[in-house]
Amino acid sequence: MEERDFLRRADGKKVATLNCPHCHQPAEYEVTWIVRTKKRQLPGRGDERDRARFAKARSYMLRKDDLMGCKNVRCRKRFEISGVQSVVFTE
Repeated sequence: MEERDFLRRADGKKVATLNCPHCHQPAEYEVTWIVRTKKRQLPGRGDERDRARFAKARSYMLRKDDLMGCKNVRCRKRFEISGVQSVVFTE
């Protein structure tokens, strides 16, 4: 069995306040995340090794966006999101 058999996948957005490194203006940006939540129970075709992997599996969020465009009209430069975690475990 693979990881996708243990987890459900969905896309979600969270708001984060970020500062543009070029113009230093703070603004709120919607960061896109891939949300993977653990299923309630293992599908029926799993063996002992799959049951052990399922017991260790955790729900998590994976950041999808790496770059953001500045919202300042005078700047509008793209910058890398480095202050936001790339993986967040939820449980």
